[in-house]
Amino acid sequence: IEMKPRYVVIVAGGKGLRMGNEVPKQFLLLNGKPILMHTIAAFYAFDPTISCIVVLPESQITYWQSLCKTYQCSTPHAIVSGGQERFNSVNNGLNAIYGTGLVAVHDGVRPIVDKEMLERGFQTAEIFNSAVPYVDSIDSLRVIDGDETKTLDRAKIKRIQTPQIFDVEMLKKAMNTPYTPQFTDEATVWELAGHVLHFYVGNPNNIKITTAIDLEIAQVTMKKS
Repeated sequence: IEMKPRYVVIVAGGKGLRMGNEVPKQFLLLNGKPILMHTIAAFYAFDPTISCIVVLPESQITYWQSLCKTYQCSTPHAIVSGGQERFNSVNNGLNAIYGTGLVAVHDGVRPIVDKEMLERGFQTAEIFNSAVPYVDSIDSLRVIDGDETKTLDRAKIKRIQTPQIFDVEMLKKAMNTPYTPQFTDEATVWELAGHVLHFYVGNPNNIKITTAIDLEIAQVTMKKS
């Protein structure tokens, strides 16, 4: 059977506030090149025919283009300016896709996404039109509500990652709605549009780099792989 065309919308809207760093976190160097370049490269390593769209805050586009020259990022990608919320940024990215197929929506600061995980995700979406990655929760979990507290069965609690992969046209339709704060990710929007979510196993190494320690962990992980 013929595979559907593949796209990836990489959302890099970070302002770098949690890093205590002036440079937005997607541009911080990880083993010698900006995090975002590693992220883009991971998708091309998985599928050289994938179409890549990078969503950046308008004010950062020129800086990114200069980084691409400095670090010789020759991986082809379209650049789209982001919106107020992640939801708006993803919509802007989706609007740059003119065909049908499957689209992965991925955090720009998750550079350690591996081929096996992407293979699982796209295969799941190929069959079910949606594929959301999860990893098991390793911590003990407890709900604390005022004076009341109860422990949660961690086997049932999953941590959700990206890339979340969907049928392009169905996701565009689902996202064609006003933003509300409950839209924390595309899976939520998809579900609220009445679609069933299908899941695939993520990878604990596929971390989101939001703090200085995450950056150090990513450096070690990348050197090992």
